[in-house]
Amino acid sequence: MMETKRIVVIGGGAAGMMAALTAARQGAEVTLVERNRTLGKKLRITGKGRCNVTNDCDVATVLQNIPRNGRFLHSALSQLSPADVKDFFQDDLGVPLKTERGNRVFPQSDSAHDIADALRHALNREGVQVKTGRVTAVLTESGTVSGVKLESGSRLTADAVIIATGGVSYPATGSTGDGYRLAKALGHTVVNPRGSLVPLEGEDCCGELQGLSLRNIAIRVEDEGGKTLYRDFGELLFTHFGLSGPVILSASAHMRDFEHHQYTVAIDLKPALDEKTLDERLIRDFQKNANRDFQNGLDALLPRKLIGEVIRRSGIPPETKVHDITRAQRHALLSVLKNFTVRIDGPRPVRDAIITSGGVTVSEVNPSTMGSKLVNGLYFAGEVLDVDAYTGGFNLQIAWATGYAAGCWAAWG
Repeated sequence: MMETKRIVVIGGGAAGMMAALTAARQGAEVTLVERNRTLGKKLRITGKGRCNVTNDCDVATVLQNIPRNGRFLHSALSQLSPADVKDFFQDDLGVPLKTERGNRVFPQSDSAHDIADALRHALNREGVQVKTGRVTAVLTESGTVSGVKLESGSRLTADAVIIATGGVSYPATGSTGDGYRLAKALGHTVVNPRGSLVPLEGEDCCGELQGLSLRNIAIRVEDEGGKTLYRDFGELLFTHFGLSGPVILSASAHMRDFEHHQYTVAIDLKPALDEKTLDERLIRDFQKNANRDFQNGLDALLPRKLIGEVIRRSGIPPETKVHDITRAQRHALLSVLKNFTVRIDGPRPVRDAIITSGGVTVSEVNPSTMGSKLVNGLYFAGEVLDVDAYTGGFNLQIAWATGYAAGCWAAWG
């Protein structure tokens, strides 16, 4: 009989828990080492605490939503597709799911804790030993993994090690770049991490609008040549540094080269109305407020906090009587309402990002097994790899699929 394989998984997030559970179900003796006392700390706050588990689509669509190294993930996604993930959580772990706009899949309870807790209970059932601690080194002998060393000084013997420590976004959840350091020490190349799905720093006007939340607006992202790179509809938030909110986090993933490009976010403040209909609305409002100052005639159209900036951009003197506004001035206002632009200076620091772009170079990792090409018995899963996707459940799908592949092949290899 073959000896039971001993596997250490470093990191108790989405990818690490999936890897540990999968390896245990293949008959391996698994120890999961996590810095936090609670597993899935970042998972529990994803999707505003609702957890966008995956996207209800085929593998080809997932790949279309992975702008960085998508081809590398084809094999892993084929081993665990979005349909497989849905079956895993619903039929295997007993967590009912639902599908919302954009094919986003959530637990019916709208609680990310249900996902994390279901994984934790499954790990318990499979006999995975969970150890609180920090791994400071992966040990090797003759180019093959032999175990790990913990910060406490203790060592764990292992036939295989899976690094699933995440990136460097949300460091309070334990993602502080440990996996990058471990990989580098073993000879792996790490692409410098930066934020993806991250708030954006913008021009000065944003500070004056700080705290203003706009719902049901449309945005488009343009480069310096006026080319539209992305469109979205939803909610946006002005902050002291620039822009945030769901549509901005999604848009940020399409702004990947600030060194060579200048990006602008153009906001349509009234997307439900085309220009002709909006102009008719302005005419009606102006008729009602004919004797008022222009600065006091937009209350029914815009949030109070936004009026001053819109007036400034329209070029219409704020004390102008509404009945004196010319047709040309009204069209200037119309243009601002449909095309309120914010020049983007750059992304916020990576610690403020939802996802890290960058990480262990995928050319040094076997795409079918997630195994290192440099060190026998070493595997990677999740955000520690140089892959990232757009919003919509695709990043968690990557975590589940790479964790599953790493867990299988670490147990079989």
